[in-house]
Amino acid sequence: QPILYSYSFQGPPEPVLLDTSSIQPDRILLMDTFFQILIFHGETIAQWRAAGYHDQPEYANFKQLLEAPVADAQEVLLSRFPVPRYIDTEQGGSQARFLLCKVNPSQTHNNQGWGAGDGAPVLTDDVSLQVFMEHLKKLSVSSQA
Repeated sequence: QPILYSYSFQGPPEPVLLDTSSIQPDRILLMDTFFQILIFHGETIAQWRAAGYHDQPEYANFKQLLEAPVADAQEVLLSRFPVPRYIDTEQGGSQARFLLCKVNPSQTHNNQGWGAGDGAPVLTDDVSLQVFMEHLKKLSVSSQA
């Protein structure tokens, strides 16, 4: 089971659900799948990084936020054998597919309006774990054999 950690300005890193609701514009996610270490920057964080805010002295806290998941990833990379693949990506980036294929698609293009709600919708035809479980419950209590 992959592990997903969230880094934000609200506090120390914390484990979060492996779900699309964890993908927020103001978060950095660190996913450890044993064979891959992925750092994912939310949309706002990626824009701030592209604008170079982390190079300005008045944004030292933003620089620390960017460096924290990299330091944690380096610690894992140095201690694990075989050495996992290191991926650094952002919302909408081509390498983001490695994160999106692992998360539970609780929010997809089928059940959410674009730009509404929390998290990022995943373009998939798969059903979420919640929908699957509800379907399974209905089938298990139905009288048909």
